[in-house]
Amino acid sequence: MQDTGIDDQATMRAIVTTGTGGYERLEYKPVPMPVAGPGEVLVKVLAAGVNNTEINTRLGWYSSSVTDATGETSDTEERQDGGWNNSTPFPIIQGTDCCGEVVSVGADKDSGRIGRRVLVRPCIREHGFGRMDNIWMGSDFDGAFAQYVKVPASEVFDVDCDWSDAELATIPCAYGTAENMIHRARVEAGMRVLVPGASGGVGSALVQLLKRRGAEVIAVTSSSKIGDVTRIGADHVLARDVDTVAVLGPESVDVVIDNVGGPSFGNMLKLLRRGGRYATSGAIAGPVVSLDLRDMYLKDITLIGCTAWDEPVFPNLIRYIENGEIRPLLARTYPLDAIAEAQRDFQTKRHVGKLVLIPS
Repeated sequence: MQDTGIDDQATMRAIVTTGTGGYERLEYKPVPMPVAGPGEVLVKVLAAGVNNTEINTRLGWYSSSVTDATGETSDTEERQDGGWNNSTPFPIIQGTDCCGEVVSVGADKDSGRIGRRVLVRPCIREHGFGRMDNIWMGSDFDGAFAQYVKVPASEVFDVDCDWSDAELATIPCAYGTAENMIHRARVEAGMRVLVPGASGGVGSALVQLLKRRGAEVIAVTSSSKIGDVTRIGADHVLARDVDTVAVLGPESVDVVIDNVGGPSFGNMLKLLRRGGRYATSGAIAGPVVSLDLRDMYLKDITLIGCTAWDEPVFPNLIRYIENGEIRPLLARTYPLDAIAEAQRDFQTKRHVGKLVLIPS
């Protein structure tokens, strides 16, 4: 490790998630400082976003035994298959979003990166982009709900802009997930795209990223957030309690990008034109849906599951930021030790954009 004055025996403060369960599983305490080894860098966390995935992992929602909507799993049963890659290695420091500063590098890495402000790509294709295997920071290894985080050097991207640290921390997970779905669905200018759940972190990112590609965006959100979603660029905004097929008509959209799922799934396929594409990376309204196969095969619809990020996704986001093509949607910040309050507020779904934690 390049010597930067950090004591290898030092400790830092972190939120440690000890297992599946309630907020009592979140422990704010001192832990050993990570040390950058070969191929790694140590990043001082300047800001860390709050995402559905941290809550879902703590609740064990990814387990096949859970069929509720996200945030609605109330029991505290230990679930061995409750992580993104089957088993979460508890205890773990969660935190998928990280804006930080490089403070040390492994002995085989360039010390010239020390002091640079960076974003960390949380979805890692450790066997290369020719395979779909992937691991996630904060789910498969320790993440950004801490004062420092150790990550592979290949996953750290310099960013040059006038955004605040908290604003940058709104980007990685939500915008990366959104850009990956847009990329996989091959969205082009002039396409008509439906976005359910448009006021959340991923949904609001989708609206911006689709508009920068020249798509026509039809957003679905709660009645109270129609004005907010209109202001971030949606061409049309529908209340989520309307019958979308009745309002828009069957076969009226080219692409659906949906992180909602649940009971509305069947209507999404009815809305797609022949040859349309449906992309998803979530199921906040419920993972078990009703699929009429005739809607899929008779209309030549393509269903696209999106977890592993493709190679262009994160570099694209850095370029959009630096070129001023997107803007952050920061709802509120909290100190790191107020994570339970932040997650409670997240669950109320009253905000638009992202909630962010700031380590002291």
